[in-house]
Amino acid sequence: MEDGYYIGRRWEDLDTDILVKIFQSFDILELTSGIAHVCSAWRMACCDPLLWKTLDLSMMKSNFIKIPLEPYVYVDGRSDKILTRLLKISMSLSRGNITTLIFHFNLFVSDEQLTYTAERCPQLRRLVLPAWNRIKKTGICKAIRAWKDLESLTMPGIANPPYLMEEISKNCKNFRELKIMGPCDKFFASTLATYLPTLKVLSLRCSMLYKEALIIVLDSLPHLEVLNISHCLLIEVLPPPGPKKVVSEIDQSIIEKASRLREFLTCMNDSCTMCQRTKIDEGLMRWYRYEEGLWKADEVSSLAL
Repeated sequence: MEDGYYIGRRWEDLDTDILVKIFQSFDILELTSGIAHVCSAWRMACCDPLLWKTLDLSMMKSNFIKIPLEPYVYVDGRSDKILTRLLKISMSLSRGNITTLIFHFNLFVSDEQLTYTAERCPQLRRLVLPAWNRIKKTGICKAIRAWKDLESLTMPGIANPPYLMEEISKNCKNFRELKIMGPCDKFFASTLATYLPTLKVLSLRCSMLYKEALIIVLDSLPHLEVLNISHCLLIEVLPPPGPKKVVSEIDQSIIEKASRLREFLTCMNDSCTMCQRTKIDEGLMRWYRYEEGLWKADEVSSLAL
């Protein structure tokens, strides 16, 4: 330094590996805020595959109101534009390297947003998409066809699962792991047995689960290794004219069927907070009532976020 004059390194001269290390501490909102336009060196760093293995949008929520008719939510136009812009920037920077895609349970993606993303994430292996209100059959099927490497899916309960499970069966040969954030009845379980007989991991935690559905899962998924029914509201349908009843403990016949599994995760304890919440919500969890991020939990480590 002479006469107060100092020559130092410029930001754009930083080694790319160092820039990438710095950018790894940014969340998706920061990463897409415009730093890629500072200079060519920063853009190169912003496109590094290390930054784009996971696109985590679990901090983003739609600005919406509930409505009485399908899709049962109305999403504010400005909210939609923000998500669309973020997806476009993310797809441009990621250059097809995303393998995990995570959406918040109150982020209501449209068909157009989903298919746009699917076409630009050909290597996707894990999808966490808890809200499908605005997604139609054509949209999710088109997306599934683009994801040949899909291995894991977190989804809501849906009324007509065969079309989806058939699409996964046809297109995703490495599919092995499923989490359903919603009721699982006999129809859903039978659909899994028909189209996904090689499923290895299944989580139904914090949901309404019919006993006959549980028996189908245990009898008809021969490759199943891990089953999580922690905090489920287990329902038994009695012969007519008997009513439905909540089962307070798992009977011995089910325990014997589950003994072949590597892990059978259960919790049906009246003193358990999550079990209490599932009962209060009648097997259809209203996650917005509880701690932020609680919906991400799972006793199966590979499904937890």
